[in-house]
Amino acid sequence: MKTLSIDGVKEKVLKGERISPEEALYLWENLDFVSLGNLANFVRKRLHPDNIVTFVIDRNVNYTNICIAGCKFCAFYRRKSDEDAYVLPMEEILAKVKELVEWGGTTLLMQGGINPDLPLEFYENMISEIRKHFPQVQIHCFSAPEIVYIAKKEKLSVEEVLKRLKKAGLMSVPGGGAEILSQEIRDKISPGKCTVEEWEEVHRTAHKLGMTTTATMMFGHLESIEHIIEHLDRVRRIQDETGGFTAFIPWTFKKGNTELDFVEEASSTYYLKVLALSRIYLDNIKNIQSSHVTQTMQIGMVGLHFGANDLGSVMIEENVISSTNFKVRIPKVEDMVKAIKSAGFIPAQRDTYYNIVRVFN
Repeated sequence: MKTLSIDGVKEKVLKGERISPEEALYLWENLDFVSLGNLANFVRKRLHPDNIVTFVIDRNVNYTNICIAGCKFCAFYRRKSDEDAYVLPMEEILAKVKELVEWGGTTLLMQGGINPDLPLEFYENMISEIRKHFPQVQIHCFSAPEIVYIAKKEKLSVEEVLKRLKKAGLMSVPGGGAEILSQEIRDKISPGKCTVEEWEEVHRTAHKLGMTTTATMMFGHLESIEHIIEHLDRVRRIQDETGGFTAFIPWTFKKGNTELDFVEEASSTYYLKVLALSRIYLDNIKNIQSSHVTQTMQIGMVGLHFGANDLGSVMIEENVISSTNFKVRIPKVEDMVKAIKSAGFIPAQRDTYYNIVRVFN
């Protein structure tokens, strides 16, 4: 095996050549924090020479908090018997979408728990009603675990479920439920959710049906850097074959009211290193998002110099991270524009597909 060197691996990155999992681990272990960030920033500049940083105006509607998965990192889910368990009525969902449109939003992100009482028809009716009343909204809904569970419950294939949801109006699929795409870690933190292979099947199938999706990674709990690289490698391999991922969105575990509260949360330095490594490794995914929701806006802005070209969303509503002890601060459009400008970039509003809607000069 060829002996690795920092200069040799850096040279490959600077030339735009692909690095291997072994080279990624070597960079992580041997390149200092600032140099890793600089290398990721170089890759970002090559992919985004216009110096534009994007954000989206969306709403995260959690249509139910009833979930049987029992993920150890989650503070949001409830059992059906809990007093505060709910399934939102259609009128309330439509009212929330109406507010999104009035706010100037383009994207409806809907995710819920794995609720055994909801048939496929519930999801079809919900999407078609939203589509009927608000045809201008991009419906970006349902994570892979939800889709896999629906398929098993209805005794249908993942493809058939996605076809029916697409016919009802589903336009793209978020990358939620990925956590770490290593079965070893999933078995520890989310054994009630779909497997790594099932998560991959949902996204490959969505891509095959002409829908884009995003890829995500929730880290900073029980994983090692080797697990993170395994995750990145799987995402890169899928993208090589389908080209269907619009973006990669990594964020960190936040404790508070979870079964993983014994875990020490990842530092901002660790987050930024993982963000930088993601930008370097995922050479076939154009957009990488920096997380102001789990990291604060200040660290989110630093992330723009560690490889990210997107600062996430101006969310009208966020319930999942807010269920932990972490205080989520939701920025307004003017806050987002100001933050991006102060970080040295040109702010632009985008849609779900990363098309520019408006540039703020």
